Amino acid sequence: MGNALYGLCGSKPPPTTTTTTTTAGGGGDSELGHHGVSTTTVGVSALAQHLYHFEITSQVPGGLSNHVTTSKKAQSIWYKKLAKAWRESKPPPKTPEEASRLVIHTLQRHHTPHLEGLLSFYGLPLPHSLVELTAGDAPPLADGFNFELHTLPVDERAVADGDTVTVYVSTSDSRESSRVPLSVQVAAVERIEARAHRNYPKADALYKQITDAGYRVFHVNNQEILARRYRIRLRGIDAPESSMPYGKEAKEELVKVIGGNCLKILVFGEDRYGRAVGDIYCNGIFVQELMLKKGLAWHYTAFDKRPEFEKWEKDARAKRLGLWASSNPEMPWEYRRHRRENR
Repeated sequence: MGNALYGLCGSKPPPTTTTTTTTAGGGGDSELGHHGVSTTTVGVSALAQHLYHFEITSQVPGGLSNHVTTSKKAQSIWYKKLAKAWRESKPPPKTPEEASRLVIHTLQRHHTPHLEGLLSFYGLPLPHSLVELTAGDAPPLADGFNFELHTLPVDERAVADGDTVTVYVSTSDSRESSRVPLSVQVAAVERIEARAHRNYPKADALYKQITDAGYRVFHVNNQEILARRYRIRLRGIDAPESSMPYGKEAKEELVKVIGGNCLKILVFGEDRYGRAVGDIYCNGIFVQELMLKKGLAWHYTAFDKRPEFEKWEKDARAKRLGLWASSNPEMPWEYRRHRRENR
């Protein structure tokens, strides 16, 4: 059934972050920057265009003075430094977090209120909301590592909450190819024949047989790719339940990080619900580290003793990020226990 889906596993394009807002002074007060971009436009692309425009005209956006109290001369110095830093960055920032880090690093000697005003002007994350991720791999593997998965691009709808996701692995993968049940192989072939003869009721019945066995067929470049389904529980963390405070934010963050991307998953075992428990990597990011540092998950100490996880949670608590904005948030395992007892 080919290997076409592996072509989908490159990095997805960065999300569109440019939106248009209205200035405090009313509709007729905005200026146009490079290519007619309004100075009230926010996002990474707006900052990049304004820096390019500055290098041509030496003019800073007029609307910036509504956010900072410094002189135009001082603002020009900022933009000169930022334009040089942006030009020299390889690759240039693509996400709001990357753009914020470049601004903060370049202008770190300037007063914080001015820096925050500049970031707010572009709708970029403020310093206290950013997290620095560890370079390189995750903490050393503990005993119990079983196998490694390389997934197809993750459907955003497959993210159940902040610590659970459903993924698919192509059966052309060397580990999977020898594990496909004969009944599934036969059903996949017969389904192709049924569709060729336009016997769609039979094809649908065969597809149900395939999905009931935990597989799915993807259509890519006129090929049909058979893939196996895995439900993954992120190892070592416990995110808020969907109905808890910050449950929605935890899910949205996980979707933002892994949606549309391929994952590397190190699987350590299986939980009582049949989910594979593993460490997840996405484009070099250790996902559990990100969730802990953003204050969107607890360190699940009952099942994971890694000291790094403890430190990441402690740092998020100290900064009062995410769910730690509350001094005493309810732990999800306690929340689940209370619900069971009430039932």
